[in-house]
Amino acid sequence: MAVELKIPSVGESVTEVTISQWLKSDGDYVEMDEVVAELESDKATVELNAPESGVLKISVEEGSDVAIGAVVGEIDTTAKAPENTTPKSADVPAKPEAPKEVAKPQPAKEVSSNASGTPSPAAKKILAENNVNPSSVQGSGKGGRITKADALNALEMQVAGGERTERRDKMSNLRKAVSRRLVSAKNETAMLTTFNEANMKPIMDLRSKYKESFKETHGVGLGFMSFFTRACVLALKKYPAVNAYIDGEELVYHDYVDISIAVSGPKGLMVPVIRNAETLSMAEIESEVMRLAIRARDGKLGIDEMTGGTFTISNGGVFGSMMSTPIINPPQSAILGMHNIIERPIVENGQIVARPMMYLALSYDHRIIDGRESVGFLVMVKNLLENPNALIGGKDPSEILLGL
Repeated sequence: MAVELKIPSVGESVTEVTISQWLKSDGDYVEMDEVVAELESDKATVELNAPESGVLKISVEEGSDVAIGAVVGEIDTTAKAPENTTPKSADVPAKPEAPKEVAKPQPAKEVSSNASGTPSPAAKKILAENNVNPSSVQGSGKGGRITKADALNALEMQVAGGERTERRDKMSNLRKAVSRRLVSAKNETAMLTTFNEANMKPIMDLRSKYKESFKETHGVGLGFMSFFTRACVLALKKYPAVNAYIDGEELVYHDYVDISIAVSGPKGLMVPVIRNAETLSMAEIESEVMRLAIRARDGKLGIDEMTGGTFTISNGGVFGSMMSTPIINPPQSAILGMHNIIERPIVENGQIVARPMMYLALSYDHRIIDGRESVGFLVMVKNLLENPNALIGGKDPSEILLGL
């Protein structure tokens, strides 16, 4: 009996996926619920599991775009599981073929001497070692044969002028979705960006003082993201429009804070969400950031983990960015951009001193957020970062803030 292998529903509004990779080959025996392929939608990568045990027959090639519900193969459930895997090795008659492979070059010399564009053995070796396509080399030998001198000249030209090659790769569903969303955000919002800078020395001193005890107590490192998340939560409560969005002719305000964090995954930018960030401690925020970052790195983020955020934090500083204007993540109305920390001279108490400074950027939709609110929000975030004890109201010591 043959059981159809169909593309399952992978989320609301997703109508098509790409078969990014077959993890099993045609003719392999698979167990029930075993992962046989990876599917890529415009939101996430999901796994395709075998509905029954049996021999897999693949009918759709890797890299193909297929609709939800489409049949991409079948499983022969009448086939029995193999007792061992030795029969496959018997298929490879290596020894009879070896003499043929060795013997072929001898007569080939006679035939290729007059063949147009055929490299000589010496030229062929030079071109292969330097990854040069023989078809791109003009032969000067008899019948257009590529000589050793031709190969060396081709290498000199490549070094002098650079190899002018190009390649075309098919855009993944994820990249296409990101492209559409970015263009939509630019075209459909009145986006502006306001800037400020924060002296990161107080936070860096706090981290240096407590990082060891924090890790021993909570089992997770103390990074910058928990401070920024906490500061944004407090600022969003004071400026609720920054945490809202436009739905038609209505403004929708949230009484909770779901922070989207932009992270780089193997297939592009991913934006997982920290749910109810307003209820989390510093240690809980750091643990959630680590969990989501690992899942993004491994390509295992689910669609539900990347939808529903109310505000986004993007850290371009990890790549060395000094300043940028981040693009809003629709339907959200604002995004905070963090950048790299550089020691710069500033004036404190009339004295010029070097301090680790970070530029902050808030891009916002001017249709819902006024300049007063955007600037006020960013100034509040700056002040909270420069006075980390204020993250808990300014009354308790740092140990309570860190849950020690």
